[in-house]
Amino acid sequence: MDNYLLLKIAHSLPGLLLLLGLLAHIFMLWKANRGGDAAVLQRKLRRTRLISLPLLGVLALSLPVSGWVLVNLVGWPLGQTWLLASSVLFLAVLVLGLLLAGRLAAWQALAGSPAPASLLRFTAAYAGLIVVLLLAIMGLMGAKPA
Repeated sequence: MDNYLLLKIAHSLPGLLLLLGLLAHIFMLWKANRGGDAAVLQRKLRRTRLISLPLLGVLALSLPVSGWVLVNLVGWPLGQTWLLASSVLFLAVLVLGLLLAGRLAAWQALAGSPAPASLLRFTAAYAGLIVVLLLAIMGLMGAKPA
């Protein structure tokens, strides 16, 4: 297996795991919230904030590094439109990820009392925007020149 293919897999895998991990946590927290058991929801929120978010953050931060190595290996200029657009979208994903972490912290701080509808709407909006932006970035990566 040549270096390019290996690096391409090493770059694609964290992106896919990031998207699937986010979708799994959205579903898990939605289900726990709908279940009505405050202890289960608090446990899921604590696990998400202490374990999953840092792991997803490491996956996200590995993407620019592996992407830069890939672009450097192929010899593409960094000023290409698809690359600049995906970089801007990735910065938006990082900002939204920090906002989402703050909303999850506020949700966990409620400690069993019902969450206000605005908190749940913002949390869902941030998570949904992250999913859409990740899909857009993956689309740009797939549409790049061969």
